[in-house]
Parts: sequence; C-alpha cells; structure tokens
Amino acid sequence: MADGEEAVQLFEACRVCIICSEHLTPDTAHQLASTLEEHGAESVIYEPSSTFPSLDQFTHLMSYTIDFPAFEAANDALIPVVKPQWLKASLSKRKLANPRQYSPDPRLFLNDVVVTCGDIPEGDKDAIIGGVLAKGGLYSPKMSQMVTHLVDLTTESEKARVVAARKLNVKVVLPHWFDDCLKLGKRIDERPYTLPNPEILRAGPDAPIRSSENKDIVGASTPEPSGLPTPAVSPPRLDVFEGKQVMLSSDLGIGSHLLGSIEDLVKRGGGAMTSDVSTADMLVCRYREGFAYRTASRLNKDVGNLSWLYHLITYNTWTSPLQRLLHYPVCRTGIPGFKGLKISLSNYVGEARAYMENLIAATGAECTKTLKQENTHLITAHGNSEKCAAAREWGLHVVNHLWLEESYAKWKQQPVSDPRYTHFPKRTNLGEVVGQTRLDRSVLENVFFSPEEAQTQAPTSPKRPAQSKDKSATGSMQPPSAKAQKVDNVLEKNSATPRSVGRPRKTSDSKKIETPARTRVTSEGKENDTPSSTSSRKSKDAASAKIHDYAPDIALYEKEMKRVGGVIYGGRRKTDEDRVVLNENKNSKKRRSVDAEDESEGDDATEAKRQKKSRPPVTMHLLITGYQKWVGNSKKEDADKRQLRDMGILVTQDARKCSHLAAPSILRTPKFVNALAYAPVIVDIEFITQCLKKNELLNAADFPLVDKAAEKKFKFSLGSAAAKAKENKNKLLRGYHIYCVETIRGGFDAFKSIVDANGGDCLLFRGRLSYHPQREESEDDSSTDEDPSRKEVYLLSSVAADHQKIWPRFRQMVQQMGKKPRIVRVDWLLDIAMSQELHAANEYELNEDMEDGKAE
Repeated sequence: MADGEEAVQLFEACRVCIICSEHLTPDTAHQLASTLEEHGAESVIYEPSSTFPSLDQFTHLMSYTIDFPAFEAANDALIPVVKPQWLKASLSKRKLANPRQYSPDPRLFLNDVVVTCGDIPEGDKDAIIGGVLAKGGLYSPKMSQMVTHLVDLTTESEKARVVAARKLNVKVVLPHWFDDCLKLGKRIDERPYTLPNPEILRAGPDAPIRSSENKDIVGASTPEPSGLPTPAVSPPRLDVFEGKQVMLSSDLGIGSHLLGSIEDLVKRGGGAMTSDVSTADMLVCRYREGFAYRTASRLNKDVGNLSWLYHLITYNTWTSPLQRLLHYPVCRTGIPGFKGLKISLSNYVGEARAYMENLIAATGAECTKTLKQENTHLITAHGNSEKCAAAREWGLHVVNHLWLEESYAKWKQQPVSDPRYTHFPKRTNLGEVVGQTRLDRSVLENVFFSPEEAQTQAPTSPKRPAQSKDKSATGSMQPPSAKAQKVDNVLEKNSATPRSVGRPRKTSDSKKIETPARTRVTSEGKENDTPSSTSSRKSKDAASAKIHDYAPDIALYEKEMKRVGGVIYGGRRKTDEDRVVLNENKNSKKRRSVDAEDESEGDDATEAKRQKKSRPPVTMHLLITGYQKWVGNSKKEDADKRQLRDMGILVTQDARKCSHLAAPSILRTPKFVNALAYAPVIVDIEFITQCLKKNELLNAADFPLVDKAAEKKFKFSLGSAAAKAKENKNKLLRGYHIYCVETIRGGFDAFKSIVDANGGDCLLFRGRLSYHPQREESEDDSSTDEDPSRKEVYLLSSVAADHQKIWPRFRQMVQQMGKKPRIVRVDWLLDIAMSQELHAANEYELNEDMEDGKAE
C-alpha cells in the first residue's frame, strides 16, 4: 500500500468530537477537523454555548481540558479523551498513538513531559523513567526535538552539550525535580532545579522562598461569596447559560434583589430559571443535603454553589463544579474527625491563604490566626519559618496543604504519616500548587447521594400527577408525596447523562462492534432502579479495565516510591528481579512499549513465557534480621530473595506488614524490637537456610527461635511476650509521652519507631521550654488517678555531660505541665518493648550523682 493510501486510512474508524475552550479556539478546532477529515475521520466541533452532542456517536473526544460537561460520562463509556497533540503524534507514527499519553487528565500530571537521561546512576534512571511513564509522560533514549527535559547532574555530559550547541528548548534539571514531583503527586516549578546553577544547591537554608501567583483558586477561594463578581473586562456576550435551565435552591439564603440580579444574568446569557429539579440542567445550592441536591446529583446534573455560578458569569466559560473544592456545596457537619482540630497556617499568602482558611472551616476544624501549644496541626507551604520550628518543638503535626485538600476530597481524614503530606521541596513554595485537587464523584455518591437510597424513594407506579407550578423552588419544601412523584418523573425522562448505546464502528475488517445498551428501568423495579447506579457499576468496570492496562507502569512507579531516598539516592541493582532494562545495547531485545499498538507479533509467545514464570501467591511476609550470609554479599541476597519469593515468601522491611520474623537469636535491633509489637511468628534463621537449600516452603513451626541465655539475661520469656503482644494490639504505651535527647545512643529515629509501634508518643527534646499538650486527655477523664502514665513524662537519656545540661530544663517544663519528670536509661523502653509489659521506671532512673558508663 502506498504511503498516501495508508495515511488516508489512518483515522477511518474514528469519529472525533473537538471541544472548544479558552485554550482551543474555534479557528484551531476547524483546522484540526480539516486534518482529521483529510485522513479519513469524521469530526464534530462542540462550543460550550451549545448542547453537548450524544456521546454514543464518538470514538474520541479531543480537548485541552477535562472541564466539559460530558467528561465523567465519557470515562464511564470508555471513550478516550485526548489532547490535539495525539493527532500529530498519530500522523508521525502512521498509527493511532496511545491515548493515555495524551490525556488532559490532571492526575497524569507529567503527560507533557518527554524525558531523556544524561550521566546519572542506572537505578535513578530506571526510577525516573518508571515514574514519568506512570504519570502520563514519555521517555526518549536519545536527544530529539520531542524531548522537553534532560535529567542530568552536570552540564558537561554529552547530551547537555548537544542541548547547548543546538540551542534546543530543553530544560536540564536535577533528578531531585522528578523525585519531589513524584513524592507530592503534583508538578512543581522546575526553576529551582535547573542547571547549570540550581537554586536548591546554592541557596542558604535561611534564604527566603519566593511566593507566586496561583490561578487555580482565582474565584474559588470561598464557598459563600459576598456579592456578584465584577470582571475587569466585561465579555462581549454572556452565553455560558445558552439553552440551560438553572435552579436556585432556597438554602442559598439570598435576598430578593440579588436573586433578581442573578436571574437577569442567567436570562441574558441565554438560559432560563426553573423550580423543577427534573427539568433543571444546573442546580445551585449551599449544602449537600435535601431532595433537590440528591435527585440532581443522581441524575448527573451539574450541582454547584454560588461561588461556582459567579465564576461562570465572570469568565463566561463553563467549568465543572467538581474541579475546585469550594465550587461544590459544603456539608453542615464537616469531615468526621475534624471537629475539635485547631489548625494554623504558615507561608500561604493572598487568595491562597483565604482559600485555605475557608477550606479549613468547611472541614469542620478551627483555623487559628496564631500558633499556640493547643493547636493540633500546622499547614505550611514550606518548612522555613519560626512557626514551623515552634510546631515541631511542640510536637504538632506539620503538613502541607495536600493533606487538607485530599482529606476534603476523599471526605476522610488522611494519615499525617503519609510522606506526601510531610514533604517540602527545598526551594519551592507549595502555594503554587494550591487548588489543583479535584473532588471525587464516587466519594460524593457513596457519602451524600447513595443510589441505594433512591430505590426506597422511587414509586413503582408510572403515573405522573400534575404538578403545581407555584411550589417552592427546593425539594425540601415539598411534601413527601410530591418528592416521590418528582423522582418518578425524573426517572421516566430520558434527559440524564448520555447512555453508551450500541453503535456500529468502522474497523479494518469491516466487522461491527456493538456496546451493549444500558439496562432500562422497569416499573416492576427489576435490574437497577436508578440510572446512576448503573453508571456507577459501569464506572467500576471501566476503572478495572484501565488499571489492567496501566499495571506495568504503576507497579514500577510504586516500587520506586518505596525506596529510601526516592529516586535521587542510589537505585535498583542490575540483579533486581523486575528491573526494566532500557536500551542497554543495540543487540538487546526491544523494550515492550506502553503503547498497545507497539506490541509485536510475538505477543503470544511472550504471554506464554509470562504465564510460565508466574509466581505463587504470597503466603508469608518475612522480616529478617541478623542473617550473616547476606552481609556484604548483595548478589546472593538478591538471588535468595527471588528464590524465596518463588516459594511464596515475600521478604519485607516493614515490621507492620510482617507475618513472620526470622533471627539467629533474641536481638535488640530496631527490626526485632519493632516486629515484636505486631506479634509475628518468630522463627530461627535456619528456617531460611533450609528453605533455600531444599527449594521449598517448609513448616515454620518446625523452626522456633529458642534463646534461653538471652531470655535469662533480659529477664523475659519470648513466648510470653508474643502472647502479650497479641493482647496489647500495639497499645502498650498508649498515653505515654516519651522524650528523647537528640544525641541518644542508637539515634532518635530508632527509639521513636519503637514507641510508635507500641502506641506511645515520642518527641525530640533539645532543651527548649516547650511541651506537647496531651490532647488525648479530656478534662473529666476519670482514669487520671489510676493511670500513672498520665502523670509522668519520660526522657530517654544517658549521664553524659551534654545530656545532663538539659535535665533541669526538662524537669522545669514537665513541672509546668503539672506532671512528674522521669529521666531514664534507654533500657527502660527496650525492656518494655521486648517483654510487652510495663516496667516501673525506678530502677532505670538517672540522676546527677551517677558516673558516665555505669548508667548505660
């Protein structure tokens, strides 16, 4: 076939809807349509002022944004949404490019990145490539015109010289930029990481960090605007409401004058007002409650608040109310668990600060202007401020705004231990990525308008009594019978989210492929009683299919994120079992591309090999400490771990996940002590040796760890400790407040991990008069007299001179709290953690009369 004929056939099976926006003008859309039609496609241009066409006629949607009415429905119907670059890439490759790499979805925040790597370690290279691919970007082994970022450590490398010599528009960045982007899950500014003189390497620790404007929260910093917006430049014509029916809820609480002004603007924009939720296209309300809110939400209508409505009027551009957190109605009660939290802000300025304050109020927490010891959290844009230093000294949770935004989006308090929420890139003000988190419709559906509830509200009779036009504008003002009748009316209408109905599509072999039509609701109540429940199920099926496609990249990305230090401190070894080798040499096999269309004709053979090498399911999570055969022999360690995995044994480093602990004897290593708190099965290290020798999973019960000498030395029974650990359930030290001097033997982190594993609270003490308030203790707690842990505060120390210097300040601090200070040796904590029972501090207590060495 000639090249021209091949090009003509390239898009013959495609029917593309081109969606205009502020980034994609009608003129550009017409040019794209001409190119598509020239190569065999059919195209339709959609402008926001018109009604969105039925989705079932399209194979692709082309847009620079996901902010258009049918995006969620397109996801449900598995219709790919691509940026215009997809067209250019497809023509360049002479085949349809992978749509995922050209998705405008902000969750794939590196989809505009084409990366190549310079002279960096192989492990870092693999980690960066895996992360970029997982987040929508591309990798190029060579320097080309398509490359946007070169990852390098110096400008003296061969690729960096090519960039300079050819004056290519390529940003040469340190690996730290990718590491910080992947840790945050957001794309941040490259400037502090750009070679040849990166700011993160030259700026002092106390140098001020610049703040920048953030366009994501303009017009979305409050859920309750005080008045109508006044745009700087009035649009020539307001047409954002063209053909739309808008319903205003009575819970908005606005006066008649403002109500009249809004109605006038809607009508001037081509829309109409309605008081019937079944005919409305848009519902504007204040709270996530009431009949009108639930009905409109279940029918996939646009539901937003007054701030969202004003945003539409101001910019004359349709945006989804789910795109910005404060464009959606709020909940009266707030997020479970947030009531009682006192949150302060640091390093957020201007509209970003107003946005954060209003978001805190929407969660149900209290936002304090100043930071006090009674605060629970400090949310900061970077870690360099007096507030941050004080918060850490007081033991407050110091997090970035992602913790707050994602808690609100998921409607569940997120753990502050997640490293994404405690990561602060050195020279970056995170205020620049405020407001990029979207609401999750599936969470909203599950919490606020569950489809199952509709089944009890919708009547089975198909009759529709006449409705009086002078009813109240909100469903909450109607009697229950009227509500039920309206649900029936709505369900009988065919104006919900477009259905993915069966349609023939062109294919190369002229076969017709049909998508099954969505099940219709019947008067008998069979199948599903609401369209939204069917849509929800389809969404789950679609998500499962997508995850299957993305699995290789996601798995690689997740593995790399777990490595200590991220992607900038070392990397995977060449002997790692699942390491991806990219362009190792000219004779190496070509790497499998993430593009489905790049698969070779040998896919069947590859799949057969994959099935042949498939591993058994994991039956044991094994934590190993003190295995001398692996010391200094990383190759043997890697090979043995692979062999163990083939038996169903997964070697883990996380004590929280281990089901078994292997050691040569009773040890006081952090691994051993931490693991004891989770009550694993404890086996002798010989268990590993014999499993490897016989190449089979042996019975762990045949290899119990027996160490009578250590039990006698440390005065405890290992079997008894394991039984007590099951009873304690990681709560042995609950209520205990344990401080630790900074230069403690073994390191603060080791002792903090032991305290955390046993449910206590461990803080660093540097000798400043500050304290961690006992927020867990209520004023009327009757257990105070009975539980000595609530009366005492402990300091892990030694009798070294530099430690004794801070003892008086510790005692003064604790006495100000009304508590009793106890300065003890680390053995007190270790004996408690090893035996899994509490010990009095008397025999471990230190004082100034002791000599250095005798107390250790």
